[in-house]
Amino acid sequence: MKKVGIYVFGLLVMALVFKGCGKEGEVGDDNPKDPNEKVFRAGAAIVDATGTVPSGFTVHDRLHARALVLDDGRNRLAFVIVDRTIVPGEVFNEAKRLIAAECKIPPMNVMMAPTHTHSQTPVDFTGKSAKGFHLLLSYPNRSLQPHQVVVARQMADAVKNAVANLEPAKIGWGAGSVPKWAHNRRWIMKNPVKNPLGGWEDVIYHPGRNDTNRDRESGPVDPGVPFISIQALDGRPISILANFSIHHAGDKGGVPENHISADYWALFATKITELIGAKNQSRPFVGIMSNGTSGDISSYDYSYDVPEPANGPYVRMQNVANDVAAEVHRVYQTVQYHNWVPLHAVQSELMLKRRYISPETLQYAQDMYAGNLPPWLPWREKLQAEMVLQLVEEWPENIPVLLQTFKIGEVGICAAPFELFAETGLDIKARSPFETTFTLGIANGTYGYLPTPYQHELGGYETWPGSPGKVEINGSLLIADRLLTMLNTLKRVSDD
Repeated sequence: MKKVGIYVFGLLVMALVFKGCGKEGEVGDDNPKDPNEKVFRAGAAIVDATGTVPSGFTVHDRLHARALVLDDGRNRLAFVIVDRTIVPGEVFNEAKRLIAAECKIPPMNVMMAPTHTHSQTPVDFTGKSAKGFHLLLSYPNRSLQPHQVVVARQMADAVKNAVANLEPAKIGWGAGSVPKWAHNRRWIMKNPVKNPLGGWEDVIYHPGRNDTNRDRESGPVDPGVPFISIQALDGRPISILANFSIHHAGDKGGVPENHISADYWALFATKITELIGAKNQSRPFVGIMSNGTSGDISSYDYSYDVPEPANGPYVRMQNVANDVAAEVHRVYQTVQYHNWVPLHAVQSELMLKRRYISPETLQYAQDMYAGNLPPWLPWREKLQAEMVLQLVEEWPENIPVLLQTFKIGEVGICAAPFELFAETGLDIKARSPFETTFTLGIANGTYGYLPTPYQHELGGYETWPGSPGKVEINGSLLIADRLLTMLNTLKRVSDD
């Protein structure tokens, strides 16, 4: 039965592949009509997505939606990265609906993700005023809030403009490494610590530098910086889409209160534009940095016993951006370009079980919510108890999770709606059949953090049920295996 199940799933995935490929002419009237003519084209665009700024907030640097569209004459792919912390699946779905209607690109060929900048307004553009709404990938009969409609329109406009900018192009890829800024923020303690749900655990995140109880980092890091580079046939840079697996760099005083910033992701785009000499082009170059598997990774190194020097606001994120851009530029100079590569996409829905809540934890949360526990308990305990109850009461027992993979020549790109841990990203890269592979996190929606089973055993903020964690503790393994099945299917697809 197991072999039959694998075979049936393989057929299903293959069907999805060819469904995503489309028929000749379906990806736009401006595509080559001769099926034997192989012309690779690309277009990129950037749209301001800052939105209305509330009174009392200062815009340090504006937020944007950046889009890259690739076309091999048969299939068209679109990638959109928007400067937000998280974006509900409903907002992405609306943007994809607009793109399908206006650009003739099917939703399964469109990947969308936020950068995960934390320097935004309290509204955060995620609809947090609607309980639970901001964490659902899809919810029937739920209308978008006005600001969410605007963000969806801005992301769609970025793709629309990128399509208008399509031109014959060449593409290459590479990968660098910046270990200086990749540090695991979860530390194993010498002695267990109490968590807000009445239990004990071995890990805390962001430990104090002078905490004598801290022992060692709980897991690996992924310092890799893979990227694809697109140029016009005459060598003019069109876009670079890169990927780096660390959280935002503007925390811990890096950004003044009530400042709005796109963090190091936007600063990378500016710096790489300068380094490759694309600053004053008639058609603007679009640098794009995406967020990888950064659920447990920070730019802060907690191995030191003394605080890092106070460098002032925005200094850390600028340093991160400069170093990452310098590494991409170093590898960029060695990239070999191809005048044509095949493009394919596979989309799959994986059903995951809702996170199991033990009777003891549920009773503790109920007592907390009912006020049966000491009123002096910290706000974190009360908030976490409410999140546990919300998970049990509002979330279905089985949760459909949208996964995507893309083939761009010898590059494999994955997308999952979680803050995955670096260990998961490293596993996918190690087992991928492609020359270069990277995974975009919190893509097409979000279900919060998803640690590995071992990290769940250790505990820590990212493992708490509720807002941090929504699905079963072996979910990361199931996601990695499904994404790798999809990548292997793409690898076998004929490019003729």
